[in-house]
Amino acid sequence: MTQTSDKILARMMALHPKIIDLTLDRMWRLLNALGNPERRLPPVIHIAGTNGKGSTQAMIRAGLEAQGKRVHAYTSPHLARFHERIRLAGELISEDALTDALDRCYAANNGENITYFEITTCAAILAFAETPADYTLLEVGLGGRLDATNVITPALSIITPIDLDHQQFLGDTLPEIAAEKAGIIKRTVPCIVGPQHDDAMDIIEATAARLGAPLVAYGQHFHVSQERDRLIYQDETGLLDLPLPALRGPHQVQNAGAVLAALRHFGADEAACEAALTNVTWPARMERLTSGPLVERCSPAELWLDGGHNPAAGKAIAATLATLPKRPTHVICGMLNTKDVTGFMAPLAPHVQSLTAVAIPGEANTLPAQTTADAATSAGISATTAEDLNAALDAIMKVEPNARILICGSLYFAGHVMRENL
Repeated sequence: MTQTSDKILARMMALHPKIIDLTLDRMWRLLNALGNPERRLPPVIHIAGTNGKGSTQAMIRAGLEAQGKRVHAYTSPHLARFHERIRLAGELISEDALTDALDRCYAANNGENITYFEITTCAAILAFAETPADYTLLEVGLGGRLDATNVITPALSIITPIDLDHQQFLGDTLPEIAAEKAGIIKRTVPCIVGPQHDDAMDIIEATAARLGAPLVAYGQHFHVSQERDRLIYQDETGLLDLPLPALRGPHQVQNAGAVLAALRHFGADEAACEAALTNVTWPARMERLTSGPLVERCSPAELWLDGGHNPAAGKAIAATLATLPKRPTHVICGMLNTKDVTGFMAPLAPHVQSLTAVAIPGEANTLPAQTTADAATSAGISATTAEDLNAALDAIMKVEPNARILICGSLYFAGHVMRENL
């Protein structure tokens, strides 16, 4: 049965001819019509960056909830269903609450131009303002300065590592992209900064200095590293010796550094810091799938899923594969035509035996399978195409029944996989 919210969301898609059109004017207009709910939010932690935003948010939420705090959380895109984007006081938004917020935003907008992301962000803010909680976690959708979430004054800003992505909207160089991400820094509001390239860090530091915003920066004010199978975190208040994050990959150790700095900023104890790392769940980030129809179809092969889609994500996936027990690894990849495909593929080449390219079902901006395969070939990976996910799985299983199969290339593709595996 089609849910009411699905019908409203479909109507909202038609309110603006472009999917992405960066400006805050339409946000301010609609929020004003709604009575400015952005002014009534529980204390906001605002998170920008190229990679690691969602993982960082998920770990912070796990740490705060371990202290008994009620936490709102907003993230995008969703994987299997829209409700994943809005978490009210710890629970995914109900169908009734979502429909109510969407309906009210649609009515208040009165048929004016507004993008899908803007009007649904207003719906999230409205729901957050009307539901009691201790904290609000807002993940930036794209960029920062003109992102629809940048209508609040946070209690804390966080900038995760910045790299090249979305150049058509944010600029072609790291300093240009960093300037957009640093747009979430607010006057006198502390900002935690994860590991950065020097030219990105220069921009962040200059922005913070201009606004009098105290910086808490990786490598300066806090340090994090892996020592054997433990995570070691140190700042001016002392040292933490903790388990490694439940989220896999060396990059999650770096993400955890910013998480722990944020939790300690709000006075969290060591138990909450440990819970942030061990209680966290965040689907499609080097996730080993362990049950469901696709897993059964592939047994005894391992099935892994990751939604990363830019060169930095390719490096993170490669680094994670390097830490796993040796096993022939075969990739199934579906990507969007807006991404640096070869840049994503190149780091994977030394770690994988083959790549099977597919088009992302139902996605207008999917890259044709042959184009993805050609990019993989140019990156040094033996590549072929398949009609769909199941055909790709079958082809790999025929050749290598005990393979490690990694499905990757896009969060939209990851969402398709998750729905297929329900």
